[in-house]
Amino acid sequence: MHQEYSNFNLIDHPLVKKDITVIRDVQTDCESFRAAISRVANIIAVNLSTNLSLIEVEVETPLEKTKGFKLAQEVVIVPVLRAGLGMVNGFLQVMPDAKVGHIGLERDEKTLKPVEYYYKTPGNLVEHEIILVDPMLATGGSASAAISFLKKRGAKNIIFACIVASPEGITKIKEDHPEVKIFGAALDRELNENGYILPGLGDAGDRTFGTM
Repeated sequence: MHQEYSNFNLIDHPLVKKDITVIRDVQTDCESFRAAISRVANIIAVNLSTNLSLIEVEVETPLEKTKGFKLAQEVVIVPVLRAGLGMVNGFLQVMPDAKVGHIGLERDEKTLKPVEYYYKTPGNLVEHEIILVDPMLATGGSASAAISFLKKRGAKNIIFACIVASPEGITKIKEDHPEVKIFGAALDRELNENGYILPGLGDAGDRTFGTM
């Protein structure tokens, strides 16, 4: 957990730092960008999964019965469209049994506020562990809105995972949803006048899908 932000957990790992450098580089092509995003998401998934609860079960080995464990709740990974899609595969490699929902939000470039255009998740969210994923936590408006949408549909246990976060975004989530833990691979300096993270990595959606 980062000492300045009680709700933010920084994944401080050599391989993450290497791939964050790849992701930031303006010369990185789409294929390499997507691969690096997926690798970082994989490591984030491993780290945040230590917060998941287990229940004990019995398992039979080829030699005898012994105790084992399974997750106490089913996991639902919810990418914020469209950039969040780039993180899904990395999470599913660690949590192959997870379900996947989708939230479509786009930022109004004038107001910087999120506008919802799509929502689809499994039912009974109250019974699931929700992992909301989006590469960028900038102003925090979209993430906060997505969390609110999930709560309105019954979600009780929500974790937010990102690649790069800004201090402003972390503060916004803490103010609006103080119980939600954030896991990120980098904590950047600030937002510019247009609400983009500095030094950042540009537009994650455009760089993932080659729509620059």
